[in-house]
Amino acid sequence: MNIFTDFQARVGALIEKRIAAGELPRDLDLGRFVVEPPRDAAHGDLSTNAAMVYAREAKAAGSNPRALAEALAADLAAEPDVAGAQVAGPGFINIVLKPAVYQSVLKSVLAKAQAYGAGAQRADDKVNVEYVSANPTGPMHVGHARGAVFGDALASLLIFAGRETTREYYINDAGAQVNVLARSAFLRYREALGEDIGAIPEGLYPGDYLKGAGEALKAEFGATLRDQPEARWLPIVRKRAIDAMMAMIRDDLAALNITHEVFASERALTGVEGGPNRVEEAIDALRAKGLIYEGRLPPPKGAPADDWEDREQILFRSTAFGDDVDRPLVKSDGSYTYFASDIAYHKTKIDRGFRTLVDVWGADHGGYVKRMQAAVAALSDNQAKLEVRLCQLVRLMRAGEQVKMSKRSGDFVTLREVVDEVGPDAVRFIMLMRKNDAPLDFDLAKVIEQSQDNPVFYVQYAHARVRSALRQGLAAFPDFDLEPAALATADVALLTDEGERDLMRTMAQFPRAVLQAADAHEPHRIAFYAHDLATRLHAHWNRGKDLRDLRFVNEKQRKLSYARMALVAAVGLVLASALSILGVSAPEEMR
Repeated sequence: MNIFTDFQARVGALIEKRIAAGELPRDLDLGRFVVEPPRDAAHGDLSTNAAMVYAREAKAAGSNPRALAEALAADLAAEPDVAGAQVAGPGFINIVLKPAVYQSVLKSVLAKAQAYGAGAQRADDKVNVEYVSANPTGPMHVGHARGAVFGDALASLLIFAGRETTREYYINDAGAQVNVLARSAFLRYREALGEDIGAIPEGLYPGDYLKGAGEALKAEFGATLRDQPEARWLPIVRKRAIDAMMAMIRDDLAALNITHEVFASERALTGVEGGPNRVEEAIDALRAKGLIYEGRLPPPKGAPADDWEDREQILFRSTAFGDDVDRPLVKSDGSYTYFASDIAYHKTKIDRGFRTLVDVWGADHGGYVKRMQAAVAALSDNQAKLEVRLCQLVRLMRAGEQVKMSKRSGDFVTLREVVDEVGPDAVRFIMLMRKNDAPLDFDLAKVIEQSQDNPVFYVQYAHARVRSALRQGLAAFPDFDLEPAALATADVALLTDEGERDLMRTMAQFPRAVLQAADAHEPHRIAFYAHDLATRLHAHWNRGKDLRDLRFVNEKQRKLSYARMALVAAVGLVLASALSILGVSAPEEMR
């Protein structure tokens, strides 16, 4: 039950009546107005700007814009579940609903349980969410956590909203960095064989995490690789090192309750392992569209002259799709650019039927966005859309002081160390309490505080309070059936306190919050919503400490207590749904 979409349709129908009466033009766009909660709850339950939006058209049709607003308000006031509708300010219409509306919302929550707020399944738009995609050269660091959590929560949100969604990880295993990884692992292999390798040479990965890879190579090959030329051992060690690093990355992500359905290999795209050359296929597809040519590019602005090679290059005409300059696809040594491989990879997504592509990148990749969006537009003839969500850096703190680097990694703090210290719930919720493109300070001390200043504790404690109230209800009335379907039969008309109404009003906003967050690709909105609902539950709970008549359980009033069990159980269901979208647990109790 979504009262906002319901009243959007009702207002639309009333406007159509005005069109039929000649008070508005027939070609009116009925998608321009909104129905939303008023900024001040004292003004009502719903507000619409329809009269303001169509004021110009009303005047052109010979009607008075104010008269249009008053006529719409009068029509809305005549609706059977509307207690009143008034024109305010320049033409807003504020609507007050009858209590029965929110009672129906409460029953809907209980009837649908954790499916309340979920969108209808849509088969018209397959969504691909690619996130993390860290180079397979070591363990995840805390900077990866934000993109990982954002992408995973976004995928869960889209699925809850009814969109068919695939979680994907792109393994960058074809560049020079994986050869550096192989040489670093080979050094650890020699160490495992008993050599004193001394200090790690400049340019190799220094972290202790590669010692396991060295031991594994020793166990598999003994000393047979040690005296072979690099050309022989490099591909062998590279494959095993990449596999070891991906196993470590999967394990790190699993600690944060993050999984992917698809792992795509950049190396496999190039055909070097026997498969088709997807990069060449993508370039040929663009060439067939007349978008590949040979030409010269001006030097980048600010680039020193001796760093620029003026030569004929194979270029993609990305400026035809909004990019700043055309982009090279082949390096001077004949190998593909990273961009060429990325074009091929995104073509595989389009070929698999995805029309909405969401890539989650670090903020330092902002300059790469336009060219990739141009490539997707070109490959799909503008039928697919790429949205890139950039995640700002996370600054790791402890009691206000920045945390030093990790010994295990060599030059950064690992994600696993943070998860092991504060738990996955704290990491996920705090990462989602700010919009992805806003800087974030993550304080290890504050996120484990049991106080209202710690948002993850505050929201989880609200759910634990729900479960506590239900246990108290069962202790007072052992025959209470607290299953949601049974609670839906409670006489919820007995819930007349403003705090109870406020909780029902807030739960009524959940379907709208889900829809808006999914459309905007902003899972942080669900974190905000959960915090708001928790705040209102805590406020009502605290009122009951002072006013016994407001407590959820009153041994002298069985029917009222059962109605309040229905209310608090519904709040728990909505909180659990919101937390589930965020990938955060909903605890039964907290100590």
